[in-house]
Amino acid sequence: MKLSVILIVRNESVNLKACLSGVTVADECVVVEHGSDDDTVETAAALGARVIVAPDWSGFGAQKNRALDAAQGNWVLALDADERVTPKLMAEILTAITLDQADAYEIPRLTQFCGTWIHHCGWTPDRVVRLFRRGSARFSDDLVHERLVMLDGRSRIGRLAEPLLHYSYPTPASYWQKLQRYSHDWALQKQAEGRRTSIVRAAVSGVTAFLRSYFFRLGFLDGSMGFVVCVLQAQAAFGKYFELYWLNQKNET
Repeated sequence: MKLSVILIVRNESVNLKACLSGVTVADECVVVEHGSDDDTVETAAALGARVIVAPDWSGFGAQKNRALDAAQGNWVLALDADERVTPKLMAEILTAITLDQADAYEIPRLTQFCGTWIHHCGWTPDRVVRLFRRGSARFSDDLVHERLVMLDGRSRIGRLAEPLLHYSYPTPASYWQKLQRYSHDWALQKQAEGRRTSIVRAAVSGVTAFLRSYFFRLGFLDGSMGFVVCVLQAQAAFGKYFELYWLNQKNET
């Protein structure tokens, strides 16, 4: 096989059809599912994916490595269900793996928030390594905010030009749901590592996040939605440190 697409999913029946329709030229699609109470498994199978139902949840990094271990293609494209590969991007991907001039490729990601494409705020350019030669990389074992780690420090990493479209936050509710989950998992991981924090640290993180994204990363150029994104990023920064502070206090009682 030349190209494998891998995804990890939970309750993504609504997104799967749009996501997988952009990668039909891939030789296989591996979907690792855990904990869905909708028809995610049936939908993925109907779309031609090889579905693996994971019995437990060990975090985003470990789950993605499960999908990676099941892939058989020479190249792997890692996607999230709320991402879309356009025909132009797929053509560029196929050209890249045919030319074989690098071990992995960064793809610029363009994110939509409540119907508006965000071009600043630190969200763009959001270059993510998603296309790589199988065997050249693994995902970190982080519970959340996992990253792809190249196994050889001399690996060649190229850049693609066409954007990966990210429909991550169609509604405010979708943002809150992800924020709550990511903040909780991040705080649990830092607590396990022995990390401590304070309310002052949480407050400073929130203020700093807003100033950085709105002024230094030009969030104001995205208009009213840019302002909202920057405020929410500030809240996210405060929230994760507050949750860690709460866990610190709870551990001491």
